Amino acid sequence: MTRSQKLILASGSPRRLELLAQGGIAPDRLMPMDLDETPQRAEHPRSLARRLSREKADAALKQTRLDPAWKNAYILAADTVVAVGRRILPKAEQIDEASNALYLLSGRSHRVFTGICLVTPDHTIRQKIVETRVRFKRLSKVEIESYLASGQWRGKAGGYAIQGLAGTFVVKLVGSYTNVVGLPLYEAVGLLTGEGYDVHFKWLEG
Repeated sequence: MTRSQKLILASGSPRRLELLAQGGIAPDRLMPMDLDETPQRAEHPRSLARRLSREKADAALKQTRLDPAWKNAYILAADTVVAVGRRILPKAEQIDEASNALYLLSGRSHRVFTGICLVTPDHTIRQKIVETRVRFKRLSKVEIESYLASGQWRGKAGGYAIQGLAGTFVVKLVGSYTNVVGLPLYEAVGLLTGEGYDVHFKWLEG
């Protein structure tokens, strides 16, 4: 990768940053986009993930368009949605939201959708939706209350973080694990590589 290549991550998520670091990718700038993430009427979870990732990418592009320093940057945005059937679970900010989500997920399967959107330096848009199926064991009241007390649910889609204590709830997972964490790494790297971003530059630095 030449030094002129720059990458903006349109997110402030520590989890997405850690996943990119796992792939040897260090964004040059973090640009969290504060958007209304309320689903539209009858919006499918997959469509919501696609729409929000595109809106975040568009918002970041709009902010950087007039700044010469970031004119030719790549912009990567993502949004993760957890759903049971067509029912979209919120990003839990209140303990009752997390509690309701965990009781709903207990003993059943759900789907995690992440939309990723890449804007290239010539403003080409590339999008991909990744779906993972996850099944939870039947959770006891003690397990749910203990997990709520841990605080690991806070700000998480579906009220849980699979990379933490909630990993003990998972009976079966079909698809991408990193997708459930918040960024499907294989697909994100594939988009970047396909559009000319040299993800291996830092690998060569050791």
